[in-house]
This record gives sequence, structure tokens and C-alpha cells, in this order.
Amino acid sequence: MRYYAVSGSAARQRTDCAIVGLYESGTLTGAATQLDAALGGRLARFVKRGDARGKAGEVTLIDAERGPCERVLLVGLGKKDGFGRKQYKKSLLAAVAALAKTGARDAVSYLATEPLPETDAYYRARLAAEAVGSALYRIPAIRSTRKPSPPALRSFGVAVPEKDQKKDAERGLEHGRGIAAGAALTRDLANLPANVCTPSYLAQQARELARQHASLKAQILDEAALRRLKMGALLSVTAGTEEPAKLIVLRHQGGPAGEAPVVLVGKGVTFDSGGISLKQPPGMDEMKFDMTGAASVFGAIKAAAEMGLKLNVVGIVPACENMPSGRATKPGDIVRSMSGQTIEVINTDAEGRLILCDALTYARRFKPAVVVDVATLTGACVIALGAHTSAVMSNDDDLAAEI
Repeated sequence: MRYYAVSGSAARQRTDCAIVGLYESGTLTGAATQLDAALGGRLARFVKRGDARGKAGEVTLIDAERGPCERVLLVGLGKKDGFGRKQYKKSLLAAVAALAKTGARDAVSYLATEPLPETDAYYRARLAAEAVGSALYRIPAIRSTRKPSPPALRSFGVAVPEKDQKKDAERGLEHGRGIAAGAALTRDLANLPANVCTPSYLAQQARELARQHASLKAQILDEAALRRLKMGALLSVTAGTEEPAKLIVLRHQGGPAGEAPVVLVGKGVTFDSGGISLKQPPGMDEMKFDMTGAASVFGAIKAAAEMGLKLNVVGIVPACENMPSGRATKPGDIVRSMSGQTIEVINTDAEGRLILCDALTYARRFKPAVVVDVATLTGACVIALGAHTSAVMSNDDDLAAEI
């Protein structure tokens, strides 16, 4: 996907599809008004007869028939006095999702030319690129059925109100593209089945990622190395499976040598049966998602490399399976962590904290400025906060607020 920034009147910019806005009051945005004049009042007529109402995320595709574009996507922005970042992103996602179903190869969004409180051209463009990446994402096709055809869209432009804002918008688009690429990798890894996305597969992906980006280095520690490091907590979780555990270390060297890194630690249980404390069968297929903390770290490292962040970032992923067998850790067993602490395992389905405690101890060797641990750690979080809110716990209030 090619991203670019433009300025000037919507009535003069040639494109396959122009994306313009409509407020709930029936008021066309400034860019939509410019385009409407070039189209002989076509948009205003659509609004007048009730074919478009302006509700946030509502999309109407209009054949332009003449003018600078072949088609127009008229997108609802909701109430004008309530138009903010949330409505802007919702409208973009709806527009690109509709756009992907057309044959348009190029599109220009004029939604960023509307006043958007507490944002600048960089942010609005970055959010647009992120929305495009999200809306065009497709789950990896590994079924035997025919793969779906990819969207025709090949380039996407963002219009800015002033010409001198183009440079900031272009930087935002580049960063948004990098963030979207990282998010796509996270989703790819998470969506793969557990017989494909194993600890060894994650290790292979880490090596591939390092080959793709000069700023990245990958280090893979096998079970023999984990035993030498005395990671008894991590090894206790993987004891019952045939799949060997891996400790994956990805480093993005974007800052000065010796500068304290940001360390990201991601839980990588590629399948969690619960071990001897076996989970209930309903919903156990979803336990392939118990590595989405690891997938998030992979995505963040890829985004850092794509964006060329001037930071040192280290990603640490303890990757394993939690399975029952004659060799599996049993309730009541006592294991010793890398830090030397003994742990009595009462429930083998509490495996996340066991692999993470060894990974967090390992993280100390990097003398980090900050450590962020990402994990699908406990179902109690969903009971407490529901299905859409993420929990944050921290020993640093300023860091928690920043996150």
C-alpha cells in the first residue's frame, strides 16, 4: 500500500474515490461542499431526499458520473459538536471497509480537513494509515478452500487543510503504516492454530523478522540453555508436552549504544490445556490465543523497526505449551524459579505467572529503563472488567497513566 498526502480543493484532486463527510444535521463538510459544486449538486440531492443521514460510521457510495473522481464515499460523522478522535476513527474504518468492496485502486480521504480537537496533521494522518491497515486486514488463509481475492485498493491519500502540513502528514502516514504492519503481524500470529503456531514456529518468525530489518537481532534459547539458567518455573510448565520450549529475545537497536532499553515481555503459551488441572472442553479451542501477549511483543518490535524508532527496545517471549502427560507438573509440586524462589504449584492452569517470573528475572540483565509485561494472564480479569477493557497494574503511577 502506498500512502501520500495532498492539499488543495477536493474539486481538483483526481482519484478513483473521494471520501468526504456528512454531519447528522445534514451539513456537508467543507471538502464535500467543494466536491458537490464540481458534481452539480449531486451530493446535496442525496442528502435532501434522505439517502444519507450522517450517523457516525454510515457510508453511502455514490457514482460521481463526472468531475475529478469516479465515485464518492459519503461518510457519516455524527454530531458536528461531538466530532472527535473516536468518531474520526470510526468513520475511517467504515469508509475503508466499504472501499475494499469496490474496484477502486486509489482513494483520497478528506475527513482530516475537518476540525478535530487536540490533534494535528501528523496524528490525523497516522490514524488514517492505522485504520486502513486494520480495515484491510485478512485472517491468514490456511484452509483448503480458495483464498479470497485481495482488495483492489493500492494507494491511499490523506488531504490536509494547508500545504505546509503535508510533511507532518507524510510522517504520520509512514508511522501509521509501520504500526499497522506490526498490528497485522500480531493478528496473524494470534489467528494461527496451535498446531501451526508452536514455540518453534515463533522462534522461526523471530529469526525471519531479524532478517527483514537491519535494526533487529534475534536470539533463541532452547531448553538446555533454560536449564543452565535455572529457569525451573518456565520448565515446569513445559514438562508435559512434546513441543520444546523457547525463550525468544528480539532486540531493536534504534537508540545510542548503552542507553537503557524499554523491555517488553510477552506471555507465549501457544496452547494452554490447563495441564493436569485440565480446563473444561467448551472454549478450549480459544486457548490458542494464550500467546497473544507474545504476539503483541512481536508486533511492537516490528512496528519499532518499521518506524525506525530512536529507542532501544528488547522483546522477551517465553514460549511453550501447557499440556497433561505422565511427565507433567502435578498440583502440589514445588519448583524453583530463576531468582531462586521456591513455588508450590496448587493449580497447573496458573502457568502464566510461572513462565513470566523467569522471563522477568531474565530481563534484569538488560538494565532496563522500564519493563512492560503483556499477557492473557487470568480469566478473573474478564469477570472484573468485562470483555472489552484491558487491565493495567503497575508499581509506577506515572508509567501506568502514560500507558
